[in-house]
Amino acid sequence: MNNNQVFFSNIKGDFLGGITAGIVALPLALAFGEQTELGAVAGLYGAIALGIVAALFGGTKTQISGPTAPMTVVAAVLIMEAVKELGGIQQAMPVIIASFILTGIIQAALGLLKLGKFIKYIPYPVISGFMSGIGVIIIVTQIFPFFGAESPAGGALGTISNIHRIPELVNVYSVGIAIATVLIIYALPFVTKKIPATLAALLLISLIAYYFIPDDAFLKINSKGDLPTGLPVISFDFLKVLTNPKVLVRIIEYSFTLAALGSIDSLLTSVIADNVTKTKHDSNRELIGQGLGNMVAGFIGGLPGAGATMRTVINIKSGGRGRLSGVVAGLLLAGILLGLGRLVGHIPNAVLAGILITVGVGIIDYKGLRHIRSIPRAEAVIMIIVLLLTVFVDLLVAVGAGMVLAAFVFMKETADIVEGESHLKPLKDFKKDGVWDDEKGLVEKLGDKVFIKHIEGPLFFGMVASFKNQIELIPEDVSFVIFRMDRVSYVDQSGLYAMEEAVTDMLNRKVQVLFWGLKGQPKIMFEKIDIVPDLVSEKLCFDSSEEIESFLEKKM
Repeated sequence: MNNNQVFFSNIKGDFLGGITAGIVALPLALAFGEQTELGAVAGLYGAIALGIVAALFGGTKTQISGPTAPMTVVAAVLIMEAVKELGGIQQAMPVIIASFILTGIIQAALGLLKLGKFIKYIPYPVISGFMSGIGVIIIVTQIFPFFGAESPAGGALGTISNIHRIPELVNVYSVGIAIATVLIIYALPFVTKKIPATLAALLLISLIAYYFIPDDAFLKINSKGDLPTGLPVISFDFLKVLTNPKVLVRIIEYSFTLAALGSIDSLLTSVIADNVTKTKHDSNRELIGQGLGNMVAGFIGGLPGAGATMRTVINIKSGGRGRLSGVVAGLLLAGILLGLGRLVGHIPNAVLAGILITVGVGIIDYKGLRHIRSIPRAEAVIMIIVLLLTVFVDLLVAVGAGMVLAAFVFMKETADIVEGESHLKPLKDFKKDGVWDDEKGLVEKLGDKVFIKHIEGPLFFGMVASFKNQIELIPEDVSFVIFRMDRVSYVDQSGLYAMEEAVTDMLNRKVQVLFWGLKGQPKIMFEKIDIVPDLVSEKLCFDSSEEIESFLEKKM
């Protein structure tokens, strides 16, 4: 097959997936844009540029890219500070555009340097705390728009410090609009899943507000000026600011923050897309595609973005399997902008506030928070620290601090366990061909229907990606998978969830899972988050090959 044949190999599915993802992306793009000084149109520009360019050049065929919550939070701070320092949005635009373009250049450079693979070394508590922190920021910063007022400067801290002003600013129409929006988004999926709930809320509530509420009774998108209906104007004024060393330092600072954040955001979405489609993405090519997309978005005054998890999953579920789906989503948004730009300006701000609040609620990692009393205390502390730093300090500081703390915790735990693990069998007890000495009888008697997965050493964040890759290699025709755990000294939160995912995948394939030699800290952790006995019964946890042999002979 040539490239054109591959690109058009799934026209119907990609078209339906792209249309659906584009429809879902519309309200989110508007909402993210409106969260910044650039206005809603910047969200649309970013979604169009990233949607098309990243789809064509990225390394994840089903990825739908555009402005995302984490990227918008950082971009909003950058824009706000640039406007404050330079005296207005027009004066600040060259700096803003230069920052966004440099963001794309840095991302593309990361891909060319083949640094995409390092995403797998981010521990789960860091990701969990970071994503929950982003969710909190979005919810908090939408409190004022929910009640019908402009958000105060200063992000989450600015909102919290001004919270006492809300009673005097409440707009009853806005509150009603926001509540109705939230109710529709959460209630509609119980009635039908054929209509995207976010889009339904946007259209229905906006139409009701347009026809039945006085025009000047609440804030609308066009309070910052009418949305343009034509193609964006490209300006090269940003080149002038690059000659100012002081300004250049600030641009580089923000660009590295956005590039790092966008890379993490995109590659995490790529991993999720892989899990759904059972395919493999090219992380380095994905960074190059995202970089090119953000460069184009910056040129046309659009918000930077990344791979968007919800939109990507919706694309896949709707039939999208190739790059064409992302292009279709971007072209749909371009068509909406060119044809309906002025109508979009009448959308109430409170509708977007309601949409963003549901986005924030959805981003919070409830699974990680639910297990916070079950996981190792040090990892729970890391999660909380990262969450607090994300909300109140800086997103990259939060990730950096979390990584450093996780490394120290892992080194300490490993050192403690190594000191006490003198009872482990020496390596000479194991055969070189992959079958361990005490497994020979079991393998000879039970044949190909049984697969033994060996795990040695700690199952921690650094080996999770390798573990997942190995799980995918387990043959489809096996009936039993035995996870040999007697040489596993320690399991962290990342390892726990990787094992939970692996066991769930096996059970979905109607494969029975057994644990061999589960003991010590791993056993305690498996029981705390209910891998044992909810997924694997205690009766399926064995201490010796003889026990397993006896059990399987009765089953086969």
